[in-house]
Amino acid sequence: MPDHIYNVLFLCTGNSARSILGEAVMNKLGEGRFRAYSAGSQPKEQVHPMALSVLQGLGFDTTDMRSKSWDEFAGAGAPQFDFIFTVCDNAAGETCPVWIGHPMTAHWGIEDPAAIEGEGQREAFLQALRYLQNRIALFLALPISSLDDMAMRRKLKDIGQGEGASAKAEASE
Repeated sequence: MPDHIYNVLFLCTGNSARSILGEAVMNKLGEGRFRAYSAGSQPKEQVHPMALSVLQGLGFDTTDMRSKSWDEFAGAGAPQFDFIFTVCDNAAGETCPVWIGHPMTAHWGIEDPAAIEGEGQREAFLQALRYLQNRIALFLALPISSLDDMAMRRKLKDIGQGEGASAKAEASE
């Protein structure tokens, strides 16, 4: 068992698709080393049904998945985050709450699969999931305890500019 379990928060505006996918992937791939959460600045009333369908179809646990406000994580008693990743361009541009402990942050924007309606929506969600799985796998492979802050920030930025990066993430070079 690791000495320290890292807390990770995935942020998006609606907390119904991309941030939910990130939470599920990080909890599965980082099990034992990482604990992931997700939230939104303007959460939807529910998780997008296609997000749940795709995750369940691939064996991810969706039992406690719900759309929630980032305010839940800004108050007393909330987990202290080590890392916060924004996964939509809107959330990256918003004024976030002040996070206790000054977590390391990065923008890992990808296009919104929920913007695709009808035919092609499932594939859009699967593609978003693949991009997040790739980024999270790269992140999990980092020697976190041996990287200084500057090196870690550079690595996180590089990961966010990888395949599938949204226009804002690509422009942040």
